[in-house]
Amino acid sequence: MSENPTKVRAATPIQLPQASHDEILLRRYRVLERRGRGGFGTVCACWDTRLQRRVAIKRLPLAEWGTTAEEALAEARTACMLSHPNIVTVYDFETDDTFAYLVMEYVDGLNLAELLARVEGGRLTPEECAQVLCSVADALGFAHENRVLHLDIKPTNIMVDRKGTVKLADFGMSTLASAAGYGGARGGTVGYMPPEQIRGEMVDERTDVFALAAVVWQALTGANPFLARSAEDSQKRIERGPGRLQRDCPGLDPAVEQALLAALAPSPALRTADVTELSDEIVPWLGSPQEGASSLQDLVSQAEDDEGDSVDIRRPEDGRVRRRLPEGVLARAATALVCFSALRLLAPFALPEEASAATVGIPLLCAFASAVWPPLASLLVGGSLVAALALRAPDGSAAMAVAAGALAVVLVIWWALAGRKDRLTSVCLLLPSCLPSPASACAPSAYALDPLPAAATTAVGYLMGTLYRGAVAGAFSPGAMVSALVAEAADPSFWLLLIGSALSSALASSVALRGSVAAGLGGQALGFAGVFASCVLAASVKNSGIWGVLDWSTVVLALLLGVLMCIATVLRGPLYEDQEGEDLDEFSE
Repeated sequence: MSENPTKVRAATPIQLPQASHDEILLRRYRVLERRGRGGFGTVCACWDTRLQRRVAIKRLPLAEWGTTAEEALAEARTACMLSHPNIVTVYDFETDDTFAYLVMEYVDGLNLAELLARVEGGRLTPEECAQVLCSVADALGFAHENRVLHLDIKPTNIMVDRKGTVKLADFGMSTLASAAGYGGARGGTVGYMPPEQIRGEMVDERTDVFALAAVVWQALTGANPFLARSAEDSQKRIERGPGRLQRDCPGLDPAVEQALLAALAPSPALRTADVTELSDEIVPWLGSPQEGASSLQDLVSQAEDDEGDSVDIRRPEDGRVRRRLPEGVLARAATALVCFSALRLLAPFALPEEASAATVGIPLLCAFASAVWPPLASLLVGGSLVAALALRAPDGSAAMAVAAGALAVVLVIWWALAGRKDRLTSVCLLLPSCLPSPASACAPSAYALDPLPAAATTAVGYLMGTLYRGAVAGAFSPGAMVSALVAEAADPSFWLLLIGSALSSALASSVALRGSVAAGLGGQALGFAGVFASCVLAASVKNSGIWGVLDWSTVVLALLLGVLMCIATVLRGPLYEDQEGEDLDEFSE
């Protein structure tokens, strides 16, 4: 059995000393390793020399935790009441002068927190989530029938063994409910506690419903929206709500989001009544728990064999192991690169003359900051472009002031609605400023974003890239810039390519959202076809209906970026479900 030592938000893991195989507990159990520290004690993996089996022993230092032997025995009795396939079995309980020992079933596998840390994005497939939810709900339903509340549901207390079986562990926070179904709150873990538990008020089954819903939300999206540095901050986040599940899991049925939002209601009176109801409302929309159990079995086996590799280890039906690239690292590197490239040309114009020596150092610092938090890059480059327009406008040029103000307003609106929500949005927005084509954002936006954000990002990137390249080429001379921008705005081909690239991005994204690799490739092909058709139409309009010279830089860049996004799609695999191997016609619906 294994537990993560975190009680609040993950910080530095506790370094547990390595166990000596000569250490014997209770003159019977040889310590093999110390696996973690839970809310009320240290967990050791041990060998039972009498029965010749592996067990897990929770050792509680009575004085350190302020726990008496009677209280520890009460915990053991509570746990022993619960004999269920999805609950870790308690075998025995012993005490000495210093410690209490809870001897439990050893689960040969990983806890859910360890498993999420080893798959890309920290998220499970819907079918894997169905298995977790169904199993934990069964365990909690049985506990609640016996008037026992868990009160500390979290990923580190959910075990997954090598057979894909999910078991609920550590009833150390549990309390026997009263005849009315209520008990006293005894702590918990920030990020999974509902407001009534945070405030120390009376709790009931709906407290466990909230925690389980938070775990499911985290497993689906890769993040717990209620994690915070303090219980008070967590409560504020709960009051604000978890956000939109559809944004992170666009392929899920809206019924899943509605059920989870009901289970995560801040007020118990508005919350889903019991875990069985929560499971019944969600599992049918997630998929088969049996298929999820098989997938979890492969995940656990491969994760333990990989010794901590932080890559996606899902195994498709053909038996081949697909190892995905660390997309988060690549996204941060790409963001830092485009940020530095754009700022390197802007710095001489955006900085005051006395800071001219920092025209390399400041872009490097900004690139590093963007790697830490990718959405920052769009603000840094956009803000620098606005500053350059303002600083280089002689005598307060009205045209430069209007351009700077309009750009600032558009960027703020775009960033608030789309730019801050995905780590690749900055790359999509800034590519048209770094490459010789204003339509360069089409392919990456279709790959990374939903249809509406993709279209908006492509359009804003197109306009910003045009302004950026015109300003840099004219050394921010107001006369040259105004002439160039007026000429562009008066050219119908400029607007045709803008509209065409934005629509192509939205269309490609909508097809890619079907989730499979084939859909992603088909979406990129449609996106390129749309950009190419827009270039043909723009050339025709520009030359009064006569076939004109295509904008080959736009066509070639659209093709190259589309190919790169196709490669990224293949390496990434399906978006949310293991759809490979299915005989699907992507365009039949």
